[in-house]
Amino acid sequence: MHQIYRLLTEDDTSAFCHKVSLALSQGWQLHGPPSIAFDPVRGVMRCAQAVVKDIDTPYHPEMKLGEQ
Repeated sequence: MHQIYRLLTEDDTSAFCHKVSLALSQGWQLHGPPSIAFDPVRGVMRCAQAVVKDIDTPYHPEMKLGEQ
């Protein structure tokens, strides 16, 4: 078994919650607490959530993580 990692980011809207919910429905697991920070250039709050997933295939840099 091999573990892969993704960091999901989005503006602080329902789109972020949907992005995380989709990852969870695809077998990803939350990894640590979410983060939120103000983007002064755009004037919006940004959210981030790390997720991990166990897969059978060894990791390689060309792998599309969202398709695993």
